[in-house]
Amino acid sequence: MKEPSAIHPDFLHFLELKDPNLIELFKDLRVFILEVYPDANELLYHTHALTSLFSISEKMSDAFCMIPIYTNHLNLGFNKGTIIEDKHKLLTGTGKLIRHIPIKAVSNYRNEKVKDLIKAAVNLAIEDMDKPSKSKGEIISKIKTSK
Repeated sequence: MKEPSAIHPDFLHFLELKDPNLIELFKDLRVFILEVYPDANELLYHTHALTSLFSISEKMSDAFCMIPIYTNHLNLGFNKGTIIEDKHKLLTGTGKLIRHIPIKAVSNYRNEKVKDLIKAAVNLAIEDMDKPSKSKGEIISKIKTSK
């Protein structure tokens, strides 16, 4: 299995401003997602949350999951969470499409139930994709920094 790429400097700039516990959870959760689907493209955003989106293409619309980091917490979000099968009832939220798992500890995601949920989300994203992706395993930053 290939080693995940280093965190992009644009993202790291804002990540380092977060609580050390959130930083460690983010880093491990990111590795976990990339262990499940190593070909994911990672799309990086900084809006109301610092967010790492994992997609089967270069497009946000083909994303299967994400890690939004807020001031005091982070989630494992599923872009089509209302559509994927959640037989263990792990997902919370009330949006039309997005659902999430609140992440407070490694045990919230390093398990077979969450791994199966990520795989189901990847499979749904592949089924819904309009055209094949031009890239695999790339990091694409949409973050504007003042560097």
